[in-house]
Amino acid sequence: MNASGLAVELTQALVRCNTVNPPGNESDCAALLAPILKGAGFSIVSHDLSPGRTNLVAYMGTGQGQPLCFAGHMDTVPLGRTEWSKSAFGGEIVDGKLFGRGSSDMKSGIAAFVAAVLECREELAAGPGVVLLLTASEETGCQGAASLLQSQVEMHRAGAVIIGEMTANIPLVGNKGALWMRLAMRGKSAHGSMPENGINALYKAGRVLARLQQYRFQAEDHQILGRPTLSVGTLNGGVAINIVPDYAELGLDVRTVPGATHTEVKESLRSHLGDDVDGIEQVLDLPSVFSEPNNAWIASVYATVLRETGVAATPQGASYYTDGCVLQRAFPNVPIVILGPGEPAMAHQTDEYCRVDRIEAAVRIYRSLIVDWQRNRF
Repeated sequence: MNASGLAVELTQALVRCNTVNPPGNESDCAALLAPILKGAGFSIVSHDLSPGRTNLVAYMGTGQGQPLCFAGHMDTVPLGRTEWSKSAFGGEIVDGKLFGRGSSDMKSGIAAFVAAVLECREELAAGPGVVLLLTASEETGCQGAASLLQSQVEMHRAGAVIIGEMTANIPLVGNKGALWMRLAMRGKSAHGSMPENGINALYKAGRVLARLQQYRFQAEDHQILGRPTLSVGTLNGGVAINIVPDYAELGLDVRTVPGATHTEVKESLRSHLGDDVDGIEQVLDLPSVFSEPNNAWIASVYATVLRETGVAATPQGASYYTDGCVLQRAFPNVPIVILGPGEPAMAHQTDEYCRVDRIEAAVRIYRSLIVDWQRNRF
């Protein structure tokens, strides 16, 4: 079987592993991939984030020079409440589309780079090689990648990173950061018929919501990643209609770009929102990722995509976060590109699918990048 056919079959097999997070169960995907890679001569390290939550690190190379890194997460988001017209874990192919949860986000990317490295074993064994980082629990905050760093698992010193996330095979040179917070508003409970005896925390939350709508970021828009954004995702408060609520909570999702630290953003928000906010709890703190498009290797990635697909892409970035937010700490000052076959519009959607021709094209792109890296052609 050729590499493209293997990538399609691997995507189907990975989709059939239910790795909805929570609980994850990424060990099912790791158990599928580890023997394939080990049988091809890769050294394998398994690292458990928790029972059933496996990270997998695979390496092949001479040990000389810096390998090329491919990274991808094995978990998926839940299915949602809308009924699927195709089996969510069937991997069914209809009209050139491979359906299933994770088909675009991002099991097709993993399958494509695994198939590509298997085809390039001869070049890898004689060159700086590749390291594959297959992570657990990316969807809820990149905990798997962070655990690899914290546990000091050997990840090899990569010279460049390709994250196989869903980009429809368009290379992206960065992604926005994610800063999630819970804002707490405290009041005083009272009988609903005597509200004058209480302090209504929901009224405080309402004033905070109004101020959030008026908030303007101090950081300038980024030339490629665009502008930072703010979204209120949750509002919780009150225990009964006839009790003045003494507590309310807002869930805040801020997406950031280079130019302002998360500490500066939090301080700016705290100052803007005033005394109605009684506490701020940080839930997620992932910095933005950006690599200069004029980097020699990134230029080679754009040239490769043009050669293999005919698409002349312009520098752009992703609004969603990736494991790159964590991996840039493992590989400082190393160029990172987000590039994978998945359909961005299919992310977290009912009847998620990936186009089969994009999977096949991704294999060709990855294979060319691998060979060029071993031969230092960029």
